[in-house]
Amino acid sequence: MSADAPREFIDSNVLVYADDTSSAARQQAALRLLDRLWESRTGCLSVQVLQEFFVTITRKVPKPLSDEVAEDRIRDLSVWTVFSPSTEDVIAAIALARRHQLSFWDAMIVESAAQLGCQTVWSEDLQDGLRLRGVVVRNPFKAA
Repeated sequence: MSADAPREFIDSNVLVYADDTSSAARQQAALRLLDRLWESRTGCLSVQVLQEFFVTITRKVPKPLSDEVAEDRIRDLSVWTVFSPSTEDVIAAIALARRHQLSFWDAMIVESAAQLGCQTVWSEDLQDGLRLRGVVVRNPFKAA
C-alpha cells in the first residue's frame, strides 16, 4: 500500500456476498470491490468482521461454505490490515452507538475503521453517505 492511498474498511456482508451465489449482481459487486482492494493493498477489516463472516458464510446462507474453506478465506484475509479492538474501543463504540442511535455492532465497525484511519466503510448495513468519526459509509450494492 502506498503511503498516500486511502484505507478502506470492509464489513462482513461484503465478504459474505463475494462467496454467496444467491445474488449474482451482489456477488459481482463484492468481487469487483475486493479485487480492487487486493490490488491496491488498501483493504482493512477487523476481528469482528472475520468472526461475523465465518458464522454467516458457514451457517446462514443458502449454500454455506465448509468450515475448512471459510477458514482458508479468513487466512487469506489476514494479510490485510486487521483491527483488534481494545476495551477502550468497545467503550468508544458504546458512546458512538448511543450518540447516533446505531446498533452496537455497527458502531463497532465504524470505530474500528476510524481507529485504522480508513476514509470509507463498505457496508449495506449503514446508511449510504453517513459520515461518522471521519469515515464515510458507502453501500457497494446500491446500484446492484
